[in-house]
Order: sequence, then structure tokens, then C-alpha cells
Amino acid sequence: MDREETRKNKLIKRESVVSMGTATEQASVDWRGRPCKPNKHGGMTAAIFVLCLQAFEMMGIAAVGNNLITYVFNEMHFPLSKSANIVTNFIGTVFLLSLFGGFLSDSYLGSFLTMLIFGFVELSGFILLAVQAHVPQLRPPKCDMMLSKGQCMEAKGYKAMIFFVALYLVALGSGSLKPNIISQGADQFKKDDSKQSKKLSTYFNFAYFAFCTGELVALTLLVWVQTHYGMDVGFGVSAAAMALGLISLLCGTVLYRNTPPRGSIFTPIAQVFVAAITKRKQICPSNLEMLHGSQFIAPQQNLSGMASKGSTLIHTDKFRFLDKACIKKQDGSSTSESPWRLCTVSQVEQVKILISVVPIFACTIIFNTILAQLQTFSVQQGTTMNTRLAHNFKIPPASLQAIPYIMLIFLVPLYEIAFVPMTRKFTGKDSGITPLQRVGIGLFIATFSMVCAALVENKRRNYALNQNRTLSIFWIAPQFLIFGLSEMFTAVGLIEFFYKQSLEGMQSFLTAMTYCSYSFGFYLSSLLVSLVNKITSSSSSGSGGWLNDNDLNKDRLDLFYWLLAALSLVNFINYLFCSRWYSYNPSLLPVVPLHEPQPQGHDPENPN
Repeated sequence: MDREETRKNKLIKRESVVSMGTATEQASVDWRGRPCKPNKHGGMTAAIFVLCLQAFEMMGIAAVGNNLITYVFNEMHFPLSKSANIVTNFIGTVFLLSLFGGFLSDSYLGSFLTMLIFGFVELSGFILLAVQAHVPQLRPPKCDMMLSKGQCMEAKGYKAMIFFVALYLVALGSGSLKPNIISQGADQFKKDDSKQSKKLSTYFNFAYFAFCTGELVALTLLVWVQTHYGMDVGFGVSAAAMALGLISLLCGTVLYRNTPPRGSIFTPIAQVFVAAITKRKQICPSNLEMLHGSQFIAPQQNLSGMASKGSTLIHTDKFRFLDKACIKKQDGSSTSESPWRLCTVSQVEQVKILISVVPIFACTIIFNTILAQLQTFSVQQGTTMNTRLAHNFKIPPASLQAIPYIMLIFLVPLYEIAFVPMTRKFTGKDSGITPLQRVGIGLFIATFSMVCAALVENKRRNYALNQNRTLSIFWIAPQFLIFGLSEMFTAVGLIEFFYKQSLEGMQSFLTAMTYCSYSFGFYLSSLLVSLVNKITSSSSSGSGGWLNDNDLNKDRLDLFYWLLAALSLVNFINYLFCSRWYSYNPSLLPVVPLHEPQPQGHDPENPN
């Protein structure tokens, strides 16, 4: 009996090492697929090349997205509300496709190859947009939409087809790139190393700094080029910026720590749900040891470098229904059961983590709906105001979005240099405050952006209708400044939260959930515009709704902004409940692979 017990314990130990160590041994490889060397691969040096791609790609996509409504309205001659929806649907699709890019990367291609392929897809979209904007035969005849009162010829047929093909090539490329840029840069640091963990937090701030730099250049230099030299030249410059980003990515090839793909990331998740449903009539045992894989729920002695010293894998009581997927047969045998009928505790806990982050994700959708207004209606708002800065110089309305990024260029380094070290002394957290606290601060501040926007729009409209005066365009600057400050907290906090809560082999996909929040926010914006027009049309005497007219002086954009302010406040209160409910699962540090492979014929104690 003693010999048999020793044999069983030895097998359990082997399974633990294999299931927890194999993925780690393969977690970091160089561009040739060889194991990475700590002194040669990764670190901030490698991450800089990815950050350059982040900045250049953002220059290209921001120059298109932030001024796209002007091109769609003035050149393609779509009505104002339809133009706003085209822009929000485009940007929403960009971020929704980030899920596709994250899945493709984690499952089949890896971050580097995914970025390379879809970088060229995005580049081709920019080039096609530039060609259409340059060739008059590919666009409707010139016409002033403000003076024609809806008589301009709208783009249809092959002209519209070329436009949408180009636009969604850009969306496919950019969407697939975004989560991989973040995860590839973050993969250059080890989360289970205390020194590297601090650098990882710094990297997320640098990534946002690169984002701000790209946005700033796009909203000043590139928008100015679009305004003075034409959209064709502007789109061409976006293509050039994208090309420079791809060159930067390639330059860092030999330095990258690459995480190889692990096959379908959804199969283990599906197995948990199938097994739990199959055993739905079973009663969860009170004794944890009766669950399959419970031998892993113990302090780990740094097995194969996977677990940090003293860390544990904790079973949680949330979503107890899923624990039924771990119930063994009554005879105690688990070898004969299929993975679709029996899962490990760690596998179930990972699915619980995925479910737990969904409410946090949902609370950021309204935040991104507000962002959609700043890129659409606020730009149109600026076109109705006095844009003259000097006698011969006018500010392009889209360039107002550069104001928060000018501020953030200084605030982000200050946040990293001063705020983080100061708060770190009180909280003991590597990032100063937790990612969830950072997101909450941002969501609270965002409400005031819409309050400010509503007050300014009411003042602008009254001046235009009652006094025949035009307000300076700088009156709408505060709403951009306030939202920029909120974005510094929310955007970076959310990316850091999802990456640090991500599971081994799912970094890109979970990071993509951050961008998916942008997508839902922009889609919700389109839905809200349509619903508001439909609901308010019956009470608006002949105006057809708050946002139905091409003339903002006749629309009630101020009321729409008040509606968003109210939704934002309700969303923040909801977030307080969700963030209090969420608990950081210790099983994430160390990160346990979602896949627990059982290689045949491999003995970790006897590799030969």
C-alpha cells in the first residue's frame, strides 16, 4: 500500500510539473522559435520598437477617424446624422475586430506575425482611400452641403463601394493590430518578477504616451495637411506613417520575446460549460479534495518557474455551478472520462475569472459612447463656430481634439514620475493605485465632460439664434480637456486590468476586450442617435428630432449631451457596485495556463 501511495503521489507531481511547466517553457521564444535569453531578449529596449509602431499607427488611423466626418459629409455627401453613424460604425468596427485579431494571435499566428500581416492590410486601405480622394471620377460631383439644402448627389454604386471597401480594410488592419501591439509590448516583461512588474506598469503608461503622441501629431499636423492640401494628401501621409510603423516593428525582430500560439483558446472554456451542464444534476461536494485537479490547489514551490514563491491557486465560491464540471465519478476514477465531461479546478477557476471581468468591461461602454460624440458632433459643433486664431490662420475643427493630448503629453510622464511613486508608498501597489481604482476615477470625471459640452452648446446655440453671434471655437476646448483627463485614468487602467488578469495564452484576446468596449460604445452612440431622433420627432414641431437636421442651430445637441451626462452618472454608480463585487483572484499570480496538456511519454524527472 505504501509503495502504491508513493507511486500515486509521484504521478500527481509529474502531472503538476507537466501541466504547469510545459506552457511556460514554450511561453517565450525568439524569432527563430528558440528559447529566449534574459540578457538578450525582451525588456524596455524591445518594447520601444512596439511603442513606435503604436505611435505611427495611431497617427495614421487617428488622422482618418477624427476628421472622417468632414470627408464623408463634404465629399461623399451623406447627410449629417448618417455621416455621424458611418464614422461611429467604422470606429466601432475597428475595435470590435480587435477580438478577431486577439483570437487569431493567441490561437494560431502569434502577436508578431498577426501585426505584420494586418499592418499591410491597413496600409492597403489607406492607399485606396488616398486614390479615391485624389481621383474626381471616384467621388460625387463637388457640392456645398450647407448651401444646397440636401440637393447634393450622395455617393452611390461603385463610388460608395470603393469608399467602404477602403474604409473597412483600414478597420480590419487596425482592429487586428491594436490588442497585439499592447500584448506584444507587455510580453517583453515578466509578470511574476517584482522588478519586471514595476516596469510593466511603466510600460502601460508609456504605451498611452505613445498613443497620445500619435493622436497629437494626427490632430495637428495631419489634419492641417488634410485641410490645406486636400484629403488625398492627408490619406497619403497616413499611409506613410503606417509604413514607418511597420519598419519599426521589423527592426525589433531579433529582440522580441514572442509567445507562441497555443491552439484554440475557446475549447477549454467550452469544455467547462459542457461538463457543467452535463453534470448539472450533481451536487457540489463540500470537500474540495473530491474535485478533479484539486491537487494543484496548494502552495507551489516555483514549479518550472511558473509560480512565484509562496503563491497559491485559490478555489473561489463564485459561480458554484461551474464546479460541477470537476466532479469525479463516484468510484474516484477520472482516467476514463472525456475532457468534455471532466475538467480540472484550475480550468474552471479560469473560466470564472473570464466571467468576472465582464461587468467591469460593460461599465466602460458609456464612457466610449461619450468619446464618440467628441469625434463626431463636437467636430461639427466646431465648424459652426469662429475658427480664426489670427488674421490668416484658422483652426481646423478636428484639431481641437489635440488639446487634451497636448495636456496629456505632460501629464502622463508626471503621473508616472510623481503620482505613482507617491501613492506606491501608501498603497504598496506597483502601479500606485489599482487598475480598478484608476478606471473608476476616469468614469467619474467623464460625466463632467458631457455637462460642460451641454452648457457650451446651449450657449453657442442661443448666441447664434438670438444674437446672431458666433462663439470662438475655444469654448468647446474644456469638454475635450476634461475627457482627456478621464481617458488617462480609464483607458490605461482598463488595459492594465485586462492584461494583468489575463490567462497564459490569452493575453491578446483579453486585451482586445478593452478595445471591444470602444466598439460597443461607438455602436451604442449610433443606436442612441437613431433612438433619440425617433423618440423626439413626435414632440419636435416639424424638426424631425433633436439630431435630425443638418443644421446644428435647429438641432438640440445640448439636450443630447445632457442625456449622456445622466447616463454617465448612472454608469459610474453601477461601476462602484461592480468593482466592489469583483475580487482579484490570487490564482492569476502566478498565471496558470488555460491549457493543461498531458504529453505522452514525457517524464519531467527523467528528460532523457
